[in-house]
Amino acid sequence: MPKFITIGYGDRAGYDRTSSPIRDAAHAQDAKLRSEGALIGVAGTPVQVSNPDGIRVETRNGPFMSSALPIAGFAVIEAADLADAIEKVSRVPCAVAHGVVEVWPLKS
Repeated sequence: MPKFITIGYGDRAGYDRTSSPIRDAAHAQDAKLRSEGALIGVAGTPVQVSNPDGIRVETRNGPFMSSALPIAGFAVIEAADLADAIEKVSRVPCAVAHGVVEVWPLKS
């Protein structure tokens, strides 16, 4: 089955203004995806890594990407196709709590 990487963006303010029943249902969707084998995690503090010409590893604290909302978490899910992946993530916390989820097809 095809795999998809998802990136959830959201902040505490959006989460807090979402009603408890909707948040609970979204967390239940996360649990369902986990039970189907999805790898889901909350984003920690990022570190940028580069190695110009393969001779000098350089690191910088903080994200390379930027957006209006912080990255909240990542998941690797399986879905029949892109439409199925979109349907699955449309009910997770970032999607329902005033955030957004990107869905990236993982090509092999």
